[in-house]
Amino acid sequence: MAGSLNKVLLIGRLGADPEIKEMVNGKSVARLSLATSQSWKDKNTGEKKEKTEWHRIVVFNEGLVNVVKQYLKKGAQIYVEGQISTRKWKDESTGQDKYSTEVVIQGYNSSLTMLGSGNSSISSNQDNNQSIENTSQASQNDLDDEIPF
Repeated sequence: MAGSLNKVLLIGRLGADPEIKEMVNGKSVARLSLATSQSWKDKNTGEKKEKTEWHRIVVFNEGLVNVVKQYLKKGAQIYVEGQISTRKWKDESTGQDKYSTEVVIQGYNSSLTMLGSGNSSISSNQDNNQSIENTSQASQNDLDDEIPF
């Protein structure tokens, strides 16, 4: 469909350590559980309220999976850009159809940025190559010659 867009942007914290699994084709996939929260003050009581949403993040890019495995842990704050996708499967025990909605990080225009300590950006580009950009001032000069844009 011309004129459509499927892009998700989230900033949140990991609710658990990443789960790394090997697929049938031998490649690895990382699954993340990301919490985003919003808070507000109740107009009637003045009480602070908070609502947390949980998001399933799936990283298919092999290089990004390796970085996720090495650097991300429960509590880490990250920024992700990806596409929303709903997959369907049949529950073997009940025979019922099950659905899961996930934010998929793969291919062109997807990224995962570690926030807080480290300040690294991990992006997946069209060729499924990875670039890790350390934005700390000390090593920024070292990377200037290696950035492909």
